[in-house]
Amino acid sequence: MSSDVEICYQTFGSVDGDPLLLVMGLGGPMIWWDDDFCARLAAAGFYVIRYDNRDTGRSSRIAARVGRAQLVRAFSTGRGSAPYSISDLATDGLALLDHLGLESAHVAGISMGGMIAQTMAIEAPARVLSLTSIMSTTGRRTVGWQSPDLLPTLIAPRRGGKEAYVATNELVWRLIGSPDFPVDADALRKRAEDTFDRGVSASGVLRQMLAILTQPNRTLRLRTLHMPTLVIHGLVDKMVHVSGGRATAAAIPGAELVLIDGMGHDLPTDLYDSLVEGIRRTADRADALALPAAD
Repeated sequence: MSSDVEICYQTFGSVDGDPLLLVMGLGGPMIWWDDDFCARLAAAGFYVIRYDNRDTGRSSRIAARVGRAQLVRAFSTGRGSAPYSISDLATDGLALLDHLGLESAHVAGISMGGMIAQTMAIEAPARVLSLTSIMSTTGRRTVGWQSPDLLPTLIAPRRGGKEAYVATNELVWRLIGSPDFPVDADALRKRAEDTFDRGVSASGVLRQMLAILTQPNRTLRLRTLHMPTLVIHGLVDKMVHVSGGRATAAAIPGAELVLIDGMGHDLPTDLYDSLVEGIRRTADRADALALPAAD
C-alpha cells in the first residue's frame, strides 16, 4: 500500500495455522466476511486475515471525486481515468502480508475481491499459495457482465443517515442475493446497521466502482498461473454473470469450477460448510505440491 493508505484488519485462529487472506468486494467492509464463516475457516486450520479495502470501513479514504457521468462512460466503454486501480488494491493486500510478516498466503476474494486476488496472483505469484475466486471475473468485457437493470440503483444519489443507508442496502441485497437461499430480514438489517456504524463512504464506493469498470482484461496473464485455484459462482448472479466465473476457470490451468444452483451475489449461511471445505481442499492441494518428493 502507499505510505498514505492505512488498512484496518482482524485475524481469527492461531498464527501457526495456514495463512488465509480474505478480500471483500465493492463497498464491503471486512465484517461482510461473517464472524461465523471466519471462525469455521479457523477451525479448519487457517490463520484467517480479513481487512477493509481502502475507501471502506475503517481503512483510509482517498481524496478524489468521481462523477456519475464518468461511471456511465466507463460502464459503456471500459475506459476512463480512475483515482486508483485494481492493481493498487492488490498492492494493499500484499503490503498487509508484509506488515504481518507473511511471505505468502492462501488468498480468497469475492466479486471485486476476486479481481484483487487474481491480480495479486498475477503480480506476485510466489506470494499466493492458492487462489479462490468467488463470483468474480477476468476483466474481459464480454464475460461477467452486470445486469444493466442494476446500474440505476447502484449509482442513484443516496440520502444521508443510517436509516436511509439501511433501506438502500436491503433493497440492493434483495435484488442481487440468492433466491434459493433467502437471508433473514433481521440479519440483513443488522449487517447494514453494523456496516454504517463502521463508517461508509458513498464516494468511496464510486471510486471502487470506477476501478472495476476500467480494469484490464487479465485472461492472458491468468493463463500463466500455476497455483491451485478454485472458482465458485452462482448460476443466478445478477451482479457478475456466471460467464465471468466460467471464463476465470477456463483461463487458469487446472482450476476447479464449482457452479451453485440458486446462488446469486452473496454468501448464504447454508453454503458456509461447503465453501470452507472447498477453500480447505484447494489449500491442501498447494500443501501437497510443496511437500518434498519421497526418496
